[in-house]
Amino acid sequence: MAKKDDYEARAEELLAPIVEANGCGIYDVEYVKEGRDWYLRAYIDKEGGVSIDDCEAVSRAFSDKLDEADFIADAYILEVSSPGLGRALKKDRHFEKSIGEEVELKTFKPIDGKKEFTGILKSYDKDTVTIEADVGGGLRDMAFTRSDIAVIRLTIDF
Repeated sequence: MAKKDDYEARAEELLAPIVEANGCGIYDVEYVKEGRDWYLRAYIDKEGGVSIDDCEAVSRAFSDKLDEADFIADAYILEVSSPGLGRALKKDRHFEKSIGEEVELKTFKPIDGKKEFTGILKSYDKDTVTIEADVGGGLRDMAFTRSDIAVIRLTIDF
């Protein structure tokens, strides 16, 4: 297991009882380098959305547990927040919860001359994601290989 994956898994284990005690759930945990800084980001969610007070309470308790466990060798910045309205779908649990929702999908390479697609998330498995998209004036299912997808996120309607 890569260092990044190990850190994310261990952080998620520490975070689970904290978010549960605060009436929330874990959406995602990521350990990423941006510029010269490392970030440990915890995205929390709950029915009706999370508040700044939820984020603050979880952040304080999580920070204390991370200090006790002290398993991350690098200096890092801790962030606890909501995944937002246009949340990225990364894990199977994200896809499962989003079946029937409208998504925006971007690919690494053009497919049929396009790199961006919008449609209804129909299904997924370990290798593919299928959306129902308007193609040439008609709806059709389009299957994408997961390794070809740069990002897939829920659309934001205003």
